[in-house]
Amino acid sequence: MSADAGKVTGAAPPPAPAVGGERSLGSRLTGWVGGGLVRVFLVVVGLFWLVPTIGLLLASLRTPEDMAASGWWEVFTEPSQLTFGAYETLLANDDITGSLLNTVYITVPSTVLVVVIGSLAGYAFAWMEFPGRDWWFLAVVGLLVVPVQVALIPIAELFGAIGVFGSLSGVVLFHVGFGLPFAVFLLRNFFAEIPRELLEAARLDGAGELRLFVRVVMPLAGPAIAALGIFQFLWVWNDLLVALIFSDAGNQPITVALQTQVRQFGNNIDVLAPGAFISMVIPLVVFFAFQRQFVSGVMAGAVK
Repeated sequence: MSADAGKVTGAAPPPAPAVGGERSLGSRLTGWVGGGLVRVFLVVVGLFWLVPTIGLLLASLRTPEDMAASGWWEVFTEPSQLTFGAYETLLANDDITGSLLNTVYITVPSTVLVVVIGSLAGYAFAWMEFPGRDWWFLAVVGLLVVPVQVALIPIAELFGAIGVFGSLSGVVLFHVGFGLPFAVFLLRNFFAEIPRELLEAARLDGAGELRLFVRVVMPLAGPAIAALGIFQFLWVWNDLLVALIFSDAGNQPITVALQTQVRQFGNNIDVLAPGAFISMVIPLVVFFAFQRQFVSGVMAGAVK
């Protein structure tokens, strides 16, 4: 009876076991990839990528004489070489400490403005009707392919005409302008995945567009906003080209200040090493602090 039912319903017979109980090549490869050997390999690769950071940290904890005499790995055999003297010298250098503050003054507003404006624009493109919405969005997407180098001279002339060239506000405006196309593109696609029924229910309860955006959309967009904020923060913090052109000697960020130290004082390693490490470690701390939200934001919309 069961055999007849199987024929009627067209149920596929179970796969035949491998001859001799052996696993197929695909099964063996899958088991090997998911095994402990690959995990060990990935850990080794991760440690390998951390070698420059570790080397810079150890170099910043050595004296200039020790660094001139041997490599940073010598601290493993002579740990007495480690000292915080270089960081004391760094804190006494007004150019470096001031440049760190300038970097914060540039990075934080650039990141906040891009997130806020990009969120509002992304919501408008996703759920609000206005004339030419799709064409405007295509124009925003088209701006993603515009290289920064093409806009340097025209924007420098524009900033000079309005009096913001060489100021922190000019650097912030440049970063905001070039960060918004990606922000709008990313957040619009994320907001478009929100169920329409959820928004309609909020509107039936009397929520206006602003309240709907703040109370419903923004809490759901936490992962995407975290991913966008990390992208923007890292890009602005590590920027050299834009800051080199649009900032003057009084408001240089850390990247320009370190580049100036290299040009003027080629042997000033006791300032360069700790300054470079601080410039590197702050973005790493931000990334690892929000890595879970970052992964969730990057994967948002990938799985239904």
